[in-house]
Amino acid sequence: MDKLTIRDVDIKGKQVLIRVDFNVPLDKDGIIADDIRIKSVLPTIRYVLSQGAKVILISHLGRPKGKVVENLRLDPVAKRLQELLGQNVAKLDDCVGEEVARAISQMKEGDIILLENLRFHAEEEENHPGFAKELASLADIFVNDAFGAAHRAHASVEGITKYLPSVAGLLLMKEIEYFEKVLHEPTRPFIGILGGAKVSDKIGVIENLMDKVDGLLIGGGMSYTFLKAKGMEVGNSKVEDEKVEVARELLDKAKAKDLNFLLPKDHLVANKIGPDAEKKVTEPDIPEGWIGVDIGPKTIEDFTKVLAGARTIVWNGPLGIFEVEPFSQGTQKVAQFISRLENVTTIIGGGDTAAAIAKFGLEARMSHISTGGGASLEYLKGKVLPGIAALSNRCNLHLRGVNYA
Repeated sequence: MDKLTIRDVDIKGKQVLIRVDFNVPLDKDGIIADDIRIKSVLPTIRYVLSQGAKVILISHLGRPKGKVVENLRLDPVAKRLQELLGQNVAKLDDCVGEEVARAISQMKEGDIILLENLRFHAEEEENHPGFAKELASLADIFVNDAFGAAHRAHASVEGITKYLPSVAGLLLMKEIEYFEKVLHEPTRPFIGILGGAKVSDKIGVIENLMDKVDGLLIGGGMSYTFLKAKGMEVGNSKVEDEKVEVARELLDKAKAKDLNFLLPKDHLVANKIGPDAEKKVTEPDIPEGWIGVDIGPKTIEDFTKVLAGARTIVWNGPLGIFEVEPFSQGTQKVAQFISRLENVTTIIGGGDTAAAIAKFGLEARMSHISTGGGASLEYLKGKVLPGIAALSNRCNLHLRGVNYA
């Protein structure tokens, strides 16, 4: 995917509007619980500043549904960003309007302004042309560095590109390069690990990866739908009954392709979900009244044997309910195992998987941790993300009002 990047254009003295993903988790006191999404865009912000440009940042936070929600303002983000950059970040109370335009007109080279939550305006998610045009009027060039929002055809992601020269930021290009490499030119053996609660979320991923991987390891809540499709007893485990037939078809496809499609052979089960639950290991079936909450020790051993020979690993979805300490062993042991592998490209598909890797303190030992759970899923399904498709291609002869660097 040959898209122009911020490094390809001359931005000196320009007003640069950067779409970032500052949709960070906040605790009940409004304190940022995880700032990885802020840290991830620092290289792009610093690069733009180094070129003598003016930085205007736009983002959403949470789901305010087109209304102003006080506890979803971006003030905590501005404070943290200022700490990380070591320079002033001016935070405005809206993202459009006369006051915003006036503040931006007074910017000097090297200044940073963070605009208010885009989703306080319903027009953002509606991809309203008027709202997109008003955002575009604030700058000379648009930079998308929000991979976590790239699968949304929203005004600040897709609509705005119709009114401004539009290029990829450094984080977005890093995400594109990793996923393009793994989907089209992976170093083999290439193993996929898929988990999470629902088969329905992963059907497209499985179908797309089947022709690309050398093995698929299936865990998490979604595995029980597959096991039921094989005629096994799954007790009170989470099953999408309406997807059992689809799961059976996927198993048949895997068999026809002679694909190593590995399901759990044993299970950690509990009588309820909670840290004080009674638990035990069962195989191969799960007794009535018990809930599958994690893969068992034999499955962990099977998975790690396959992963030991891998050269490329893509992982999307935890293998158990890792948030509950007694049910986290499968996800943790597999994560620790692949973190110790050498000469292996390991890509973690954002969302809950990234949260699990962070919980176990293994971020630095993975090749790439995606900043977009939903976006990474769509990419792994082989879909074109609207926020990426809308950016200018490198083959363009010129960009409106912008010179090549």
